[in-house]
Amino acid sequence: MTIVDHVSATTTFGLMDIDAVQKALNRSRASVYRYANTDPHTTNLPYEPKRLNPEMRSSPAEVLLFHPNEVARFAKNVLRIKQVTIEIQEPQPNATQDLLQAILVELQSIHQTLKARS
Repeated sequence: MTIVDHVSATTTFGLMDIDAVQKALNRSRASVYRYANTDPHTTNLPYEPKRLNPEMRSSPAEVLLFHPNEVARFAKNVLRIKQVTIEIQEPQPNATQDLLQAILVELQSIHQTLKARS
């Protein structure tokens, strides 16, 4: 089994959403929710080794996100999938990333100019 985390619109900062976990584990959406360590009345439950533990959330309305290592741990230890590999792939360049890169370059240039003046 290979867990591939494509950093894209469905993932945030390398974290996997329910759809990505569903594909990686080859399970239904409902079963992923059953595996997840969640409660409608509590935002962040304590770590539970026999459940799939999501990342911390600030409100119950936030989307459940899972770290790829947690998904791999769950697959190996709980689902007893023997071969688990995590592969993180860089996203394809898009307009937003190009714009952010241009902003970063401009800010670095401004920083260097200000530094040179002092």
